[in-house]
Amino acid sequence: MSPLLWQKPGVEIDTRIQDFLAGEDVVLDREFFLHDIEASRAHAEGLQRIGILGDRELADIVAELDGLAGAFQSGTFVLDARHEDGHSAIEAHLVERLGDTGKKIHTGRSRNDQVLVATRLWLKRQLMDLAAVSRECAAVALARAEAEQAVPLPGYTHLQRAVVSSLGMWWSAWAEAFIDDAQRALQTAGWIDANPLGSAAGYGVNLPLDRDHTTTALGFGRMQVSATYAQLSRGKFEMAAIEALCSALLDLRRIAWDLSLFTSGEYGFVRLPAQYTTGSSIMPNKRNPDVIELMRATYASAAAARVEIEQVLSLPSGYHRDLQFSKGGLVHAFKRGMGALELLPDLLRHLEWREDAMRAALEPSMYATDLAVDMAREGLPFREAYRLAADPARWAEGDPAGSLAARVSPGAAGDLRLDVLAARLEGLQ
Repeated sequence: MSPLLWQKPGVEIDTRIQDFLAGEDVVLDREFFLHDIEASRAHAEGLQRIGILGDRELADIVAELDGLAGAFQSGTFVLDARHEDGHSAIEAHLVERLGDTGKKIHTGRSRNDQVLVATRLWLKRQLMDLAAVSRECAAVALARAEAEQAVPLPGYTHLQRAVVSSLGMWWSAWAEAFIDDAQRALQTAGWIDANPLGSAAGYGVNLPLDRDHTTTALGFGRMQVSATYAQLSRGKFEMAAIEALCSALLDLRRIAWDLSLFTSGEYGFVRLPAQYTTGSSIMPNKRNPDVIELMRATYASAAAARVEIEQVLSLPSGYHRDLQFSKGGLVHAFKRGMGALELLPDLLRHLEWREDAMRAALEPSMYATDLAVDMAREGLPFREAYRLAADPARWAEGDPAGSLAARVSPGAAGDLRLDVLAARLEGLQ
């Protein structure tokens, strides 16, 4: 391992303790490493602007940081157990290559604001990716709602046949859900778009750091002004990002539930693309919807990560090493969550409906609500109409197309208002 930044003379390092302290940090830091390098470049520029670094020193540091980023991307440099964490690796590289110039890079900053800014940049990228995949899901759902809007589909409450619904209603529901998810991701990205670099360990430093420059250079919308609040926001902002992720994963979970039911032999409404199913290890006749079942389970992982971070945050103000444990849950939540969501658009594009099975599941009782509303429209008090429509003797084979066309309340099958949803989606581009 490279020399520890904080090691004091005469203090022997116990490898067991050091292994516990480091944990999986250096592996997790691979996610943040390029952002850490980007922030180090902006910090070096800021130091040059206040006279801590000369022009030549800045140029040398920037060149070495660019080289390190390229080596990391190509695999020539590997962030591994030789280093305590990514921050130490960057400084060790600069010192090895530039000597005293490299030793200047940490002037005016702490590993506390270093991890904060790298994590913040990573979170912004994750949230923009979340917004993009949510928009894609919404666009696919809108296109299929338009193409299949009049196809009848049984509507269920309590898993019991309830009323005649349509593919237009099913698809438009997910379209609006993912429009909301995209909007929430973008709003959360805007909320956390604050630069913590320059807050050091939470109390600032006795240097006139050019925090406006680093804010602009790193593409932040604003500076996180209070140095102490920058530390307090660690974990809080991560939880908000996971909540935005969970919003989309909740919708994914419910889609997966529908498809789990609809692909079963008892329903038989949907045929999944073959690549989204697997075979049984013992039963030759089986094709199992394993992908959608794991999609359904993904929300649990992200929700657990949020709870883990929330429990770690039972802390007073200031930095505490407990916060290191917030990193693993954050990374695992987004890796697994985004991995599931990125499979969804193609699944939605290519699933096939079995219209014969859907029509066969429509039964006379499912038109009873239409009958009650029709009698109420003619002037009969609704409770009386309800009582009369509940009589099975009044039920008859209905017309699904007529039922859907007559459902003209806004957002129902006869008035889907897909143009309104399309405009909302367009506004999120």
